[in-house]
Amino acid sequence: MKGSKIIIYQIFTRLYGNSCQTRKPFGTIEENGCGKFNDFTPSVLKQIREMGVSHVWYTGVIRHATMTDYTRYGIPRQHPAVVKGRAGSPYAITDYYDVDPDLAVNVEKRMEEFEKLVGRTHRAGLKMIIDFVPNHVARQYHSICKPAGVRDLGEDDNPENGFDPVHNNFYYCPGQPFLPYFDLYHGEKEPYTEMPAKATGNDCFHNAPGRNDWYETVKLNYGKDYNGTWSMLNEQCSTWQKMLQILLFWASKGVDAFRCDMAEMVPAEFWAWATARVRQQYPHIRFIGEVYNPAEYRRYIASGFDYLYDKVGMYDAMRDVICHRRGTDAITWAWQLTDDIRDHMLYFLENHDEQRIASDFFAGSGEKAVPALVVNALMQKNPFMLYFGQEWGERGMDEEGFSGRDGRTTIFDYWSLSSHFTDLTLVYNKVLQIAQTEKAVAEGQMFDVMYANKQYFRQYAFLRKAGNDILLVVVNFDDQQLTIQLTIPDHAFSYLEIQEKAYKATDLLTGSHASLVLMRDQQVPITLPARGAVVFKL
Repeated sequence: MKGSKIIIYQIFTRLYGNSCQTRKPFGTIEENGCGKFNDFTPSVLKQIREMGVSHVWYTGVIRHATMTDYTRYGIPRQHPAVVKGRAGSPYAITDYYDVDPDLAVNVEKRMEEFEKLVGRTHRAGLKMIIDFVPNHVARQYHSICKPAGVRDLGEDDNPENGFDPVHNNFYYCPGQPFLPYFDLYHGEKEPYTEMPAKATGNDCFHNAPGRNDWYETVKLNYGKDYNGTWSMLNEQCSTWQKMLQILLFWASKGVDAFRCDMAEMVPAEFWAWATARVRQQYPHIRFIGEVYNPAEYRRYIASGFDYLYDKVGMYDAMRDVICHRRGTDAITWAWQLTDDIRDHMLYFLENHDEQRIASDFFAGSGEKAVPALVVNALMQKNPFMLYFGQEWGERGMDEEGFSGRDGRTTIFDYWSLSSHFTDLTLVYNKVLQIAQTEKAVAEGQMFDVMYANKQYFRQYAFLRKAGNDILLVVVNFDDQQLTIQLTIPDHAFSYLEIQEKAYKATDLLTGSHASLVLMRDQQVPITLPARGAVVFKL
């Protein structure tokens, strides 16, 4: 997307359009309500686009395990013992070829409602991302919507074989029943039974997962033997073929990108094979990987991923800088760690797994992260992602039900957000629009000037340049307004081919004007607001 920067807006679909304000802990869908595909009207999508967003990640679209009973529509009921929360985890998929009935106004036409959402999203000038959950499925996975001729996951398995790299889609514990830590009745007359037990999604290869395991899921077998040496990582594996069919099915619906859950728990060999085959038919498709091990980044990029979460590097560093646990040299360290693959790293400050910035567990205020927003959105060409509610300072401090008061917005419960448009929203809109429209951000080179300004550990500054467009970005993580004497090092002038002279500058955040004299190794005074930034266009 030359000429514009990718800005991803993650939306937890069942919460976003829900206007019900009951918010009863452990409430049912009837009590607490639920957002729908149809809530994303043309006007709503236009507002999202006008924020500066280019891609919408609709989280929780594919049908997953839930305690809500849809048997009257022919949808199998899930035993509540293996469902987390009344609404259920969107990462415990029960049918890869179906959409969540919670999100439909007319359950019988739920796929048609999704397809119409794809069309509205595209007409609004937005690209659509959905989750692809390749590592695990719900314990009671059963597809009722699979196309003719498609064999279901596990349908041809031989459970007497704990591991079969070709034919089995699951791993088994032969002769052992499923005996987790919890009550298998969960209020039902009959207990949940599974014989033999299948391996649990977080690589738990025994029959008794604990409270902190992903006990509601089962691990998919891509031909890798985790307890021995009998691996067979190639397209002979039944799971490879079935997962490719699923990717092609959703690509045919008009999806533009897949956010691949826990991608590093699936062998890189599969990704190299599958991404190439998807792109043979749909060359525009992009793959975003949830990979947390920096040692694996380059291998997964080589396997076909366009973008990877920069969590362990940039997110962790930025969180510590916001909370004054580390100085801003940590930001320099974080981008240098991935400098050779910088265009592939996805920066973010919130997502559904992480605590809200404004929560008591993080910064206590969304405004405290404004300098981090400016840096992450404007420092490189790579994508930036924000999570719905982040832009108005959502705190995530409700005790919704299965998801306790943990500083996160629940992904397990029927709920709604109480936050609304604030002054912080205006800041987000401005920063994201700068990221989208300024050529120096989308296409330009970056120069970190902090090696010449080591006396500042709560401030951070860099230059961006594309053609004649120059941006000087300076941020302040301190709680006090101050004026710094910023040195622009000699090498910055040579590297970016900047002339030494007096520049007329406009702060793109406020519209105010200034005169800045930039000379090699000379200081220029910059006044910074508390927990704020200046973005000077020269």
